[in-house]
Amino acid sequence: MLISLQNINKIYTGDAENVTAVDDVSLSVDAGEFVAVVGPSGCGKTTLLLVAGGLLGPDGGEVTIDDVDPYSLGTEQRARFRAERIGFVFQQFHLVPYLNVLDNVMAPAMVTRDPAARERADSLITRFGLGNRVSHRPGQLSTGERQRVALARALLNEPRVILADEPTGNLDGENSQEVLQTLQSFAQQGGAVLLVTHDPDAVAFAGRQVTLANGRIAENQGG
Repeated sequence: MLISLQNINKIYTGDAENVTAVDDVSLSVDAGEFVAVVGPSGCGKTTLLLVAGGLLGPDGGEVTIDDVDPYSLGTEQRARFRAERIGFVFQQFHLVPYLNVLDNVMAPAMVTRDPAARERADSLITRFGLGNRVSHRPGQLSTGERQRVALARALLNEPRVILADEPTGNLDGENSQEVLQTLQSFAQQGGAVLLVTHDPDAVAFAGRQVTLANGRIAENQGG
């Protein structure tokens, strides 16, 4: 399995009470799979995705990505592991506002220092129709262009896994289709996609739908 989450628990500690965001969730995504996680706001979807991405340590359970437990690694090793194995796509894009398109796409290579990254970046920029925007900063781009930059960045280091959190939430229909087709193609080529979404059109691209409710898996359909 490229993504394996076993008996994951995550509890947020508050002044008045503790909140169990993820409650004993087990979920696996194999190579070639595109899995959509759905459920109401506050059900634990994004927390689960952050745990899967090595960004938020669980309070219980085991995480392995491409047969590696990211939480067994030191801080620098974990950052390199994420840069090499995982591509992230978010609703808010998380582009660096003072960097141009090329430098945003190249950002993951700052960790890996791969000399072939520039050639791949140029290819991805061309693939996503951003050749005439290469020197523009995010504030000079349309919403769709910014998400295409984010997709190119996610794919730069040829990851094994893509984790996507509401990637179509700020996009119109045409741009949403482009994002979802890219994710679907990534899975078809042997990657694993774990998508968190409220968008029924996005769910239609996935091969399996997992529904969360109150931090637990309520339903697991397809695949």
